[in-house]
Amino acid sequence: MKSAILIIDVQTGMFTMEPPVHEGNKLLQNLKRLINFGRENHLPVIFVKHNGPKGSPLEPGTSGWSIHKEITPESNDYVLVKETPDCFYKTNLADHLNQLQVDHLIVAGIQTEACVDTTCRVAFHKQYNITLAADGHSTFEKKELTAQQIIKHHNQVLKWFAEVTPVSEIMEG
Repeated sequence: MKSAILIIDVQTGMFTMEPPVHEGNKLLQNLKRLINFGRENHLPVIFVKHNGPKGSPLEPGTSGWSIHKEITPESNDYVLVKETPDCFYKTNLADHLNQLQVDHLIVAGIQTEACVDTTCRVAFHKQYNITLAADGHSTFEKKELTAQQIIKHHNQVLKWFAEVTPVSEIMEG
């Protein structure tokens, strides 16, 4: 299997919202470890940026739209832009993965119940092998559920579609 690391929507604007990204600093540290692991092992690192509407924290062209400075893409990383929770929908992600002959995605990023969940399910449908970084995705507190409850729930549910593995174990693998 040839693997690639897919980092979804870890943009500056995500860290300006209220309530804040759940355990944002811990998330960034885990993502840095995962990205460094990928680079050291010559795995493609793919960053996805979400185009938000005008006036939103993820409005294209604003400082919030950029990838968070803690995990800035390097020149050989690939950056793509999307407009829906699905990283494959109306993007060239599948074509890029096919060119690289990637059949295994290591998925991480924001937002657990939206873009991370949707992309894992669609990637499974497209017959990719998927590893979800169990401690490499996050979300925001909601009135109905805590962010931790949402993350735990999705780590359980997404086991139907992905191997759900902590970053430290991915790095051992």
